[in-house]
Amino acid sequence: MAVARVLAAAVLACGVLGACGRGGQESILDKSTLVVGVRPDLPGLGLRKPDGRFQGFDIDVAHYVADRLGKKVRFVQALAAERIPLLTSGRADLVLATLSVTPERKTKIAFAGPYYMSYQDVLVRSDERGIDGVRDLKGRKFCAVEGADPTTRLLAIHGMTARLVPAKDYDECMAEIRSGGVDAITTNDVILAGLIRREGDGFRLVNARISEQNTGIGLRKGDPDGCEALNRAITRMYQDGTASKLMDKWFGGTPGLDLSIIEIPQFEGCV
Repeated sequence: MAVARVLAAAVLACGVLGACGRGGQESILDKSTLVVGVRPDLPGLGLRKPDGRFQGFDIDVAHYVADRLGKKVRFVQALAAERIPLLTSGRADLVLATLSVTPERKTKIAFAGPYYMSYQDVLVRSDERGIDGVRDLKGRKFCAVEGADPTTRLLAIHGMTARLVPAKDYDECMAEIRSGGVDAITTNDVILAGLIRREGDGFRLVNARISEQNTGIGLRKGDPDGCEALNRAITRMYQDGTASKLMDKWFGGTPGLDLSIIEIPQFEGCV
């Protein structure tokens, strides 16, 4: 009888507070407004404007999937080191902030999507001659953002060497490459595309395709129903042409970036 009363109380609590996820915790589907962590510092992806509002590809994707779920959205900033803690602490329901899907991160949070697939690339000055691939930059100076790992993948290329110049963020990297302090910057191609679009001209991508990067929507573990609903929304975003339009809106015309083929990424699966 005591066990029955406990189970009945749990069912009642779910009914009063909102439908519970399969693991007993509240699902994103139970909420009227979703708190979404986004980058405030990456042009084209997530950037906080002087008036406090956010703009970029990730913000538009967040609006789209929230609308498909019938939810309102409120944005909070999610710098690189804050992304997973925002979810695990419950301060955000979702994170769309250049969060690539990795086995290590999947031990802490769940992922919907990926919602886009990109590649690590290399940014150089437009007037650099004879740079057609990453190995043409062997031994040259690369800007290395503290706490980021693209340069590790760069140096893993067979025979590749580089002199690394540390920087606190990509704005500092851009200042270094403008002044000639470094020869190249390497990271996710859409991050580099956003920087080039902001600069206007003077830079291009090498189209190196060093490694595939799958960027997902981060959410707390234990909400497979919410995860599956997000996946359906992402699928619809590609099927109705919205994904292609958003990629062109934020990154189209970037020298060296090929947007001719945009395919639905292979989903990780919800657990």
